[in-house]
Amino acid sequence: MAKTLLGASLLANDDTMEKSFAGWDPKSSVSVNPKSFIYLTSVDKCYLSYNIEMVEVVGGKFWAPYKDIDSKKSNENLSHDNSNLYKALKPLDLSDKKLRMLASALGSAYVRVSGTWANSIYFQDDDKPKLKKAPKGFENVLTRKEWKGVIDFIKAVDAKLVTSFAISSGTRNKDGIWTPKEATKIANYTHKLGGHIAAAELFNEPNLLEVSAAPKGYNASSFAKDVAVFTKFAREKIPSMLTLGPGCVGEGGALPMVKSALNTEMLLSATPTPKFDVFSYHYYGAVSKRCAKSPKEGGTTLEDALSLEWLDKTDGVAEFYKNLRDKYLPKAPLWISETADSACGGNPWAATFFDTFRFLNQLGSLAKSGVKVVMHNTLCASEYGLLDGETYEPKPNYYAALLWQKLMGEEVYETNLKVKGLRIYAHSLKGSKKGKVLMVINPTSSLHTFDFKTSGMIYVLAPSPYHSDNPYKTMSNGEVSLNGVPLMLKDEKLPELNGTPLKAGRISMLPYAISFVVFEDSLDS
Repeated sequence: MAKTLLGASLLANDDTMEKSFAGWDPKSSVSVNPKSFIYLTSVDKCYLSYNIEMVEVVGGKFWAPYKDIDSKKSNENLSHDNSNLYKALKPLDLSDKKLRMLASALGSAYVRVSGTWANSIYFQDDDKPKLKKAPKGFENVLTRKEWKGVIDFIKAVDAKLVTSFAISSGTRNKDGIWTPKEATKIANYTHKLGGHIAAAELFNEPNLLEVSAAPKGYNASSFAKDVAVFTKFAREKIPSMLTLGPGCVGEGGALPMVKSALNTEMLLSATPTPKFDVFSYHYYGAVSKRCAKSPKEGGTTLEDALSLEWLDKTDGVAEFYKNLRDKYLPKAPLWISETADSACGGNPWAATFFDTFRFLNQLGSLAKSGVKVVMHNTLCASEYGLLDGETYEPKPNYYAALLWQKLMGEEVYETNLKVKGLRIYAHSLKGSKKGKVLMVINPTSSLHTFDFKTSGMIYVLAPSPYHSDNPYKTMSNGEVSLNGVPLMLKDEKLPELNGTPLKAGRISMLPYAISFVVFEDSLDS
């Protein structure tokens, strides 16, 4: 007899509940012995990281909430002039205690402050009131006070800063080549504040020329010349800063509708040959409903959110970029410096447990693929933010990130467990020399029974409330539970993430749930 667990809640002492799920086979089980897991690779200590958009720092137009969008109006115009797509954001208060508390709880992380707005940012290197209009050759203004807010935030949450620099016409010499004038101002002020830029891309998404702020006629040769100057600047001015690049998006089948005059291969094969310390790329598996009305336009649907085709899409794109990395920068680690469920601010269900399957599957899958860092977009802006942009209340993906950071260590293992409909990953247990963690993602309506050869602890993320007759029906409410207990702030404090003891034996894993099983002493002495 197998027991069906929702963490601490024993839903059935016999097989009553199992029988309620279609296709459950009482004689079938998957044997799990953590001592048989095989070491594959390791990820960065800051593997799970996140973005804060530059537009959040300086204030400006960003993706409007779906409640403010008139669905009857056409959104073919993606410029900031389209008031149906964009909403004015006030500069983010990075000193907010609640925001800092929640960010600190995520532990070691890179915080990337970048995005399209950073490509044309003018750094106002004085303490005068903020300019009402950017100087010629720039579109946006970043003040000392705003950048100090970034540096203070990075220090307060014990993170590492990643950024990019302006490349618009105001940064260029008479020959049209990039100069580090603006980058030097930011680097100097960062140093003056006692901060440090751990890593930087030259600029955001260089293959999207239409929105990049690059000058007219910009091409692969232009990029190569700019990178040569950028690399020299980095080595001389901030020698400990990692250079990231090229940072393209939409390739490898990710966003087939993205048509660009440039691509990663063109950029990396140009002369002089661009070199980076880290090969970076951005990944979105679709365009959100804001910008695409149907899958034919590059969008996706709620019905697809739990499909294996959707969950596995990140694998093919990772393989595409790995091949390019191996060809042009064979010794460089692979980072995703920006990712979420979909471009254009995320879909409505990015704020719900529906997207948690993609979120955690992507982390597990990319770690196995050799990706060293994954930077989620964003911390607290738009639907894909880990936190609500107005209240900073955590969304399901935040709690998923919190649990990942609590349990999943840097060492990545192959389990050789193949179960139809499931995705299964294993890491070392964080803070342990011997422990391992098994993550079982079940995006299906089927129950699956495992036979554990070792006792441990179990943590089950599931919809809240979890209805055993139909757990699917509460997945869109924006709530999540751990071991049957709803996760939410209480008196502005985070709940404890406690596991439930698990004896060796047969356990049935719930449908529409994600289970972490911890084996604290799973290696031979």
